[in-house]
Amino acid sequence: MTANESTNESSGATRKNDAGQASRTADTRQAVRESESSHAGRESDTSRVTRSCPRSEPILVGEDLTLAYPGSDEPVIGGESLAVELGVVTALVGPNGSGKSTLLKGLADQLAPRDGTVLLEGRDVHELGTKELARRLGLLSQESTSPESITVEELVYHGRYPHRGFFDHVTESDHRAVHRAIELAGCGHLRERELGSLSGGQKQLAWIAMVLAQDTDVLLLDEPTTFLDLHHQLQVMEIVETLRDESDITVVVVLHDIEQAARHADRIVALDDGEIHGYGTPTEIVTEELLATVFEIEAAVDVVDQGPRITPLCPISSSDS
Repeated sequence: MTANESTNESSGATRKNDAGQASRTADTRQAVRESESSHAGRESDTSRVTRSCPRSEPILVGEDLTLAYPGSDEPVIGGESLAVELGVVTALVGPNGSGKSTLLKGLADQLAPRDGTVLLEGRDVHELGTKELARRLGLLSQESTSPESITVEELVYHGRYPHRGFFDHVTESDHRAVHRAIELAGCGHLRERELGSLSGGQKQLAWIAMVLAQDTDVLLLDEPTTFLDLHHQLQVMEIVETLRDESDITVVVVLHDIEQAARHADRIVALDDGEIHGYGTPTEIVTEELLATVFEIEAAVDVVDQGPRITPLCPISSSDS
């Protein structure tokens, strides 16, 4: 279920610069620790997932996927396969129009493949009902919409719909999940604000909180740092890392900034023109050769503790290639 679908099921920033920022950060960490109890059914792994983490079993697999939009003869993704490893952050990167968001939609069962299959924990996603899929996999898309008159808190409660019947009352578990999600997304100060009064970046934080409230083992995020200033971009990527490290959640994230992907992801998938050109760790993928081939830029790459650092030098024109 997408954020948009969750809202439709129910008929229904300027960031404050105050002294509460430090306490909100502490609340964020505590919120994640509390959220671990809701994932107690999974096997415990006390080791911290790092960039050097060994290859783990796949949890989400796309096999020989051909993806195209209705009315189009040309596929966006043609016969590609991808195995998303359990408990790691995988970033999809590539130039505009490379198929990043389309691949994410295919993995989320938002775009039915013309050929190929998508397996979630070994089961074809088409065999899963809408609610069951939404309890296992959360998607933050770029097309999310909702009434401008609802508050941030009301929006986040929509994320709990997969866990109850249409006429069921909100439970204490729902209240706890919503509180954790709002604190984790760092938008507690926006809780009572209507969506129509928020900036684009503030709305993005609200949508992130909503998908976190779904409380799934797999999260697919389509450009979650869009519209956000540098502070909130770092905040969102820290949330992603914390979910991985402390709750063993698997995250697939579309990012435009390949250096941001190199800093925060365990695995990177580089796409160009609907094809996967590389899959591996940041140091394996972010090379001067790949930047020239996929992104058509000449750049210097230096490996530092935080991951590969890119210094763009000049664009490579088609006549140069």
